[in-house]
Amino acid sequence: MKSLQLCTFTPAQDYALSLDFYQALGFELVFRSDELARLQHGDCAFFLQNYYVADWASNSMQHLLVEHIAPWWERAQALAAQYGVRLVPPQDQPWGQRDFVLIDPSGVLWRIAENLRGDSWPAH
Repeated sequence: MKSLQLCTFTPAQDYALSLDFYQALGFELVFRSDELARLQHGDCAFFLQNYYVADWASNSMQHLLVEHIAPWWERAQALAAQYGVRLVPPQDQPWGQRDFVLIDPSGVLWRIAENLRGDSWPAH
């Protein structure tokens, strides 16, 4: 058996606003319908749904491992006021990554992280 990709489905309270936000953050829109969009950055992708349940959104979490978080942090800071996202500054975590928290326009929590011990840790 071989897995090829895992994509999450992320809720959007305001679909158009969320689409704009994720593209401004750096994701490429590779598919869009009235109900679903696929956003991708490099080999990482997720589906954005034109569907929202507050409890689901506020209990959803995404983790994005990037090579360097500094440019992501700078971009997130520049977009925060415009899109109403909340941020928690970067900090080193006991699991060997430095990350920051971004809460998107729908309330979904993202941890955007870089490895502290080199690209191969933790194993993926």
